[in-house]
Amino acid sequence: MRPMSFQTADEIVDAGEHLPDGATLVIDQISWDDYEYLLEGLADRPHLRISYDCGKLEIVSPLPEHGKYERLIEDLVLMFCEAFHLKLEKCGNATWKRRTLSKGVEPDSSFYLQNAGRIIGRREIDLEYDPPPDLVVEIDVTNSSLNKFSIYAALGVSEIWRYDGKVCRFHMLVKGGYQEIPVSRFLSGLTGPMIADCIELSKTRGQDEARKAFRRRIKSLKK
Repeated sequence: MRPMSFQTADEIVDAGEHLPDGATLVIDQISWDDYEYLLEGLADRPHLRISYDCGKLEIVSPLPEHGKYERLIEDLVLMFCEAFHLKLEKCGNATWKRRTLSKGVEPDSSFYLQNAGRIIGRREIDLEYDPPPDLVVEIDVTNSSLNKFSIYAALGVSEIWRYDGKVCRFHMLVKGGYQEIPVSRFLSGLTGPMIADCIELSKTRGQDEARKAFRRRIKSLKK
């Protein structure tokens, strides 16, 4: 984590553009307008993850393996939903923010499941009026996402998955905080170890083999 002092938002944009892989930049006392300016200024750096919590800004530059894990998890969610005929809208690493709460966050992946029907066809989603994603994924191989949980809770995200490179844990929003759960609330029968096992398999035998193994496990759930 790099503590730094800046005079202007442009200096922060420049620092974000040159942030090395695996680095995190944290800055205190940033206005909401500057936060939105930074989002626009760093729009051509989609690999960065930017969060904002009541004036505190965090910019993370993920490690290279980050993208492999998030894309594979997206594949697994899609496969599960197709197998069980569940409605799904994928939103990737979109920015979710609410000015009235002074909070914003960018997960590694995000999905609408229960509320998918409410956002189909929408070109822009405004959390001041629209529901938040039902499920988000955080890949914690670069740094921990636990400090972002309060942002997700304020926005009303129902479920968070965290994968730390070895273990995948599911968390459900309960009374303003998150509790670890053994099975996904939205994808009934799906567990964290099922996700982690597929990712581990992909590390040695490739993503195709991991997806095939996941299909077999899904079939066992349907029996």
